Amino acid sequence: MSKVLKVTKGLDIKLKGEAEKVSKDVQPEVYAIKPTDFHGIFPKLIHKEGAEVKAGMPIIYDKYNEHAKIASPVSGEIIEVVRGEKRKMLEVKILADKEIKHEKFSPKSGSREEVINSLSEAGLWPCLIERPFGLIANPEVTPKSIHISAFNSGPLEADVEYVLHGREKDFQKGVEVLALLPSGKVHLHTHKTRNTSDLFKNISGVEKHVFSGPHPSGLPGTQINMTDPINKGEHVWTVKPQHVAMIGKLYNEGIYDASTIIAVAGSQIKKPHYFKTYMGASLKQLVEGNLNGKEEKTRFISGNVLTGDKVKKTGFLGFYHDTVTAIPEGDEPQFLGWLAPNLEKFSLSRTFFSWAMPEKKYDLNTNNNGEERAFVVTGQYEQVFPMDIMPQQLIKSMIVDDIEKMEQLGVYEVLPEDFALCEYVCTSKQPLQNIVRNSLDGAKQELG
Repeated sequence: MSKVLKVTKGLDIKLKGEAEKVSKDVQPEVYAIKPTDFHGIFPKLIHKEGAEVKAGMPIIYDKYNEHAKIASPVSGEIIEVVRGEKRKMLEVKILADKEIKHEKFSPKSGSREEVINSLSEAGLWPCLIERPFGLIANPEVTPKSIHISAFNSGPLEADVEYVLHGREKDFQKGVEVLALLPSGKVHLHTHKTRNTSDLFKNISGVEKHVFSGPHPSGLPGTQINMTDPINKGEHVWTVKPQHVAMIGKLYNEGIYDASTIIAVAGSQIKKPHYFKTYMGASLKQLVEGNLNGKEEKTRFISGNVLTGDKVKKTGFLGFYHDTVTAIPEGDEPQFLGWLAPNLEKFSLSRTFFSWAMPEKKYDLNTNNNGEERAFVVTGQYEQVFPMDIMPQQLIKSMIVDDIEKMEQLGVYEVLPEDFALCEYVCTSKQPLQNIVRNSLDGAKQELG
């Protein structure tokens, strides 16, 4: 057995509403591609409203990265292109056919160049995310390694093994294809207790690492920092396990298969369980008739509560998400606030009694319980940030745009998601994920 890498700093936020491992097929009428899911791209339409498309047919491409093409998850008709301020493209909606028709591909894997072109042609290149900066991978760069996190550790996130059950053949093929892209190895990260089946045990062609400990043990940033740290001038790519299986399916059957199993969870869901659908699915049919409270009192999130995107009930599943979460909105004042003794509140500190009930699950809402205030040193970040980086000092260097200091403190290893727990426990209520994202964008522009 591989040596277990223990994550000692972190925090598991146990919420009510975990999805039962029962899946139901559902095919909403409308699906959407959201360019906002792909940070840093300048989207250009390939097909306009009224065009008939097949599953796997590219709909959007990035003006500055010709390999970054985003494909339609289903076949059907493009019925609307939703734009925001300054005509920013927000969504491309597709009315799906009852029977999905697939574009046929003949992918090649004789060389790195052939793999890049094949993944690009089929709209699968955006599955690869590059560190530093967290953008769609640059095919002109050869990464030193590729990392796959085979488990989720965030609150109420989907069980990866359940989602990928029966897709072992495609996953193995995907790993073999990805192995042609880096100069080094493909790394597969599992968890000592969260991975309970044999799904990943027989996967070959990867370097395996076993982790233990709380969230953020499932984040690629934590895993990379502990196994393959990024130094200045180096690049590492990450890919989600569901996307690895999609890549394998492309090579095994010659199709872009966007079918996925997602968890619909949270305390506002009457019967939390899994749905089999397609990427970009409309959330309306996933939550309709299954809400505990009023719709206007519910926060719908594509992703988990720490890093997901706020969406409307009429919104759509994000490209990188395998979970939809519904929790109460925190828009009602509470008498005495944090001063009131309460067994239903969760805290990192001993303000309440959550420390004495480690297995208790909570019905938490979106209330910040305070507003942004003076940024003070509390030592809270260090309790939940497991990477070999000084988080408080790095954030301070980001706030003042000191790129040289950011480099010295490890900015190349982090993405906004790595600071989500720090943001959750922050007494100063600092928007850390926004700070990190803006600083990475500024550093990218400055450093090239």
